[in-house]
Amino acid sequence: MLFNSFEFLVFFPLVTVLFFLLPHRFRWFHLLVASCIFYMAFIPVYIIILLVTIVIDYIAGIYIEKSRGKRRKYFLVLSIIANVGVLAIFKYYNFFAQNINDLFAVAGVHLTPVPLLHIILPVGLSFHTFQAMSYTIEVYRGTHKAEKHFGIYALYVMFYPQLVAGPIERPQNILYQFHEKQTFNYHNAVSGLRLMMWGMFKKVVIADRLALYTDLTFAHPDSYSALGVLVGAVFFSFQIFCDFSGYSDIALGAARVMGFKLMKNFNAPYHAKNIAEFWKRWHISLSTWFRDYLYISLGGNRVSVPRWYFNLFFVFLVSGFWHGANWTFIFWGALHGFYLVFAIVSEKFRKRVNKASGIAQRPRLNRLLQIVTTYVLVTFAWIFFRADNMHAAWKVIKRIAYLPSELHLSNWAQGMPFDIKGIATCFALITVLELVHTYQGHGRLIAALEKQPRLVCHNMHHHILWGI
Repeated sequence: MLFNSFEFLVFFPLVTVLFFLLPHRFRWFHLLVASCIFYMAFIPVYIIILLVTIVIDYIAGIYIEKSRGKRRKYFLVLSIIANVGVLAIFKYYNFFAQNINDLFAVAGVHLTPVPLLHIILPVGLSFHTFQAMSYTIEVYRGTHKAEKHFGIYALYVMFYPQLVAGPIERPQNILYQFHEKQTFNYHNAVSGLRLMMWGMFKKVVIADRLALYTDLTFAHPDSYSALGVLVGAVFFSFQIFCDFSGYSDIALGAARVMGFKLMKNFNAPYHAKNIAEFWKRWHISLSTWFRDYLYISLGGNRVSVPRWYFNLFFVFLVSGFWHGANWTFIFWGALHGFYLVFAIVSEKFRKRVNKASGIAQRPRLNRLLQIVTTYVLVTFAWIFFRADNMHAAWKVIKRIAYLPSELHLSNWAQGMPFDIKGIATCFALITVLELVHTYQGHGRLIAALEKQPRLVCHNMHHHILWGI
């Protein structure tokens, strides 16, 4: 079930009203059934796969806590194999099989091709797999006790607001909330609905509108001007943000209405001054997951300098592969890993350049240049994320590279997929989005809203800023 669907428009209020009408002891069951219905709206039979992994992880968590010595690690490994195994079969099997077949073909080896699986990827598989893994890892580390209530643990994995696109929660952040009695709170309900409206605005109004443009430019870059393709790349950077953060906002808002608090997943990422800061603002639940469970496990920065660089690069390489079984995603992750390592290596040199040029003495200009540079690097990497394959990505980049030779054209709007009015509308929406982020960052927007009279606040329900 999609958040931006008629079914969800009926599903959400019905589930929420019943949640508060039911006695506390029945609410976990109500939410679990609702989450199953939400998940089964896609492909019903896949609920069996999810149930099997839930049972394995539930049992593993209990035995990890009860066991001593190496037995604890055995149960952890069993849990990880079960989760990663399902992910590998559904998401990565065909990628490896196809690449093996291509490798044999290039090498001239005549063998029976590795068969491909004709299956559909279960919705949200990468998200609830990582959430399940965080539970057994935390139990193994001794930072969280094993959940004895099977239904509560199943709800932890399947809680419908975060089931499709996160945020990827940790057991210590959310499990205890399912045990607590949630009472209706007017402030939570209103702020949750505002957040849902803002998320829906970002998804339906901004992201879906920008997608019309980006789909055309990425599908046929040779058919449009260099400027037109560049605009398409810029639009995609905001499309993917509004798509993803919009879904996260709806998830956070839906949970908040019922009294549950999920972690914030986005924080104005295009205001970041460097790539490291970007990843502290973008998909926060995933970046912190890789930090806590992979980067630190590899030694983090408490190792030799070359190993530290490897750890950073490897984590982002894995992150890219997590996003999709395609060389474009792997390259995208590797590119961000390179950005981070290069930033560390060149830090002293860049400081000397800034000091010599006088930019260091002009903090506002320096900050602006840092933000613009970071955005350009991120947007360049997004080209690989969006393209169907590496060849398509290079076609887009090569088309944009012709921009200097086309600047002399008097009719700069020629070769655009949209008319000027459509493009202006898209830029206006992006401007509104970033103005909201700017006001959020300064804490002015919510304060201004709270000062409004009740009648004014009621009328503003139809205004974009109520989505905060």
